[in-house]
Amino acid sequence: MLRVLIVDDSVFIRTVLSDILTRAPGIEVIGKACDGVEALPMIEELKPDVITLDIQMPRMDGIETLKQIKNLSHRPRILILSTLATRDAELTYTALRLGADDFMLKPRNISSMRDIENELTTKLKQLVSISEPQKCVPDRSVPAENIILIGSSAGGPPMLDLIFSSLSGDLNAAFVITQHMPEGFTAALAERLNRICPMPVKETESGDVLINGHVYLSKGGYHTVISRHVDGKGRKGGQIVLTKSDPVHAVRPAVDITFSSGAKVFGKNCLSVILSGMGNDAGEGALAIKNAGGRNYVVREEDALVYGMARSALKRDSIEKVIPLNRIAREIMKYIATME
Repeated sequence: MLRVLIVDDSVFIRTVLSDILTRAPGIEVIGKACDGVEALPMIEELKPDVITLDIQMPRMDGIETLKQIKNLSHRPRILILSTLATRDAELTYTALRLGADDFMLKPRNISSMRDIENELTTKLKQLVSISEPQKCVPDRSVPAENIILIGSSAGGPPMLDLIFSSLSGDLNAAFVITQHMPEGFTAALAERLNRICPMPVKETESGDVLINGHVYLSKGGYHTVISRHVDGKGRKGGQIVLTKSDPVHAVRPAVDITFSSGAKVFGKNCLSVILSGMGNDAGEGALAIKNAGGRNYVVREEDALVYGMARSALKRDSIEKVIPLNRIAREIMKYIATME
């Protein structure tokens, strides 16, 4: 049984989280606190496995609470629950650097809190089931000849956790993840993935050369475009260009932008995987990859919170495989082994 302590200054949020978690199999809510002052002695006394921690709280906020937890004899796993405010994006990244294990975003409309049930329960369980791997440090001088492109939106982050914690660290490809997420929060997501993935993970920057065995997460608020690159030894590969051009499908970064540009550069050496997500983003990009000789996989519908993105590609007859979530990492590695 996973024992959880809820820390949030909102009575409404505490009540909703408690209701959600009490219904979830294998989870027990052992206490609720309104801020860090109340939470710290409860952590010592109750010894929770995981705490959900708000950032903005009176008396002692989430950042100070994290600093104080380091001095306790009991150290639980910590999930930050963050609002969509720009300041919270900066504080979420700080919280991860101070020792928080993961984060998730509260809905824009607090009355929709119950909609996060599946992602919340999955993240809490993964906090104790996924351990930090031995980090592989690939040769930074080898530009990638193969590219794996991942597209996801709502319901995607827990899937990314499972997939990237299951990959080996010496793969003959670079990875680019495009996750729909507000500007400012992708730095925190990259920090989280870097802890659990055996390959180095970073947020994209203009000028990044795609290197074998490295993972690049599209920066929020920008489209990640993959352009052609030739290094000093004449080796061809890809390079990241960030652009503030207009949103596509009302989002930026857009999966279609990254997929389509990646197809132009890598052609048949391109594999895409489409995860959970709403809307039509990914369909046009998957078709571009297919037309360039690459391949596209999607997660099966029963494993996805929302299936709009995958369905947009399926409608274009661009998908080669529909795969259960727990087999995606294996299928990616299997395909990379066949790439030149």
